[in-house]
Amino acid sequence: MKKILFYFGTILVLLTGCSQKMNMDNVINEPNFAGIVTEVNEQSILVKVNEDEDEISSSDLMIVSLDFELGDSMTDFNIGDEVRVYYDGMIAESYPAQINKVYAIILISGVED
Repeated sequence: MKKILFYFGTILVLLTGCSQKMNMDNVINEPNFAGIVTEVNEQSILVKVNEDEDEISSSDLMIVSLDFELGDSMTDFNIGDEVRVYYDGMIAESYPAQINKVYAIILISGVED
């Protein structure tokens, strides 16, 4: 019986640990890249990936969803804004490539900065 309770407790701890809600404190540990906004749409932005980012090997352009995991992420972008995109690491192989599960997009520098 103790063994069953131990296994049940271990599974419960693992499940609660895996379901940790994403927040701005832990989003910095997620895959990310920087780039320049080249197009703004209602539900996505098109980002030209900076040449020094690893994601450039997948594509130089990324369609990035504006459907965020974090509610306090920025949603109002302008062409020319430099941004950092935090996402789940999955890139849909198309051209332009697509990032569908976005945790947050942070403004590095705006057009007016």
